[in-house]
Amino acid sequence: MNNVASILILIFLAISFIQSGYDKLFYWKDNLDWLKSHFAQTKLKNHVPLALLNILILELISGVLCIVGSIELIVNNGRVFGLYGAIFSCITLIMLLFGQRLAKDYDGARTIVIYFIPAVMAVYWLN
Repeated sequence: MNNVASILILIFLAISFIQSGYDKLFYWKDNLDWLKSHFAQTKLKNHVPLALLNILILELISGVLCIVGSIELIVNNGRVFGLYGAIFSCITLIMLLFGQRLAKDYDGARTIVIYFIPAVMAVYWLN
């Protein structure tokens, strides 16, 4: 078990993104209503549904790649899917961070950084 830390971070990212994607998918209207008000004073105000769909797709891709990457690490020490999962996670988090900064939600942006740190660690370890 040389990859325990990487596996744990990939599982952490998978749970985070799959749960978030599930929430967006099954509570689409609630999320859309909240985000429309959140971004009402920004340049994204007319693009919230498209942005939400984009984030949903990226979260689900990130989560699935992290799950497959965890299994790959356990089964044969492969790192390809885990690395892609970590990279997609970082891209998704950067997009979320951009949105929070644009909306001037600095507490929300700070929370995203907490997720970004282990995602970058996973990229480093799996590269």
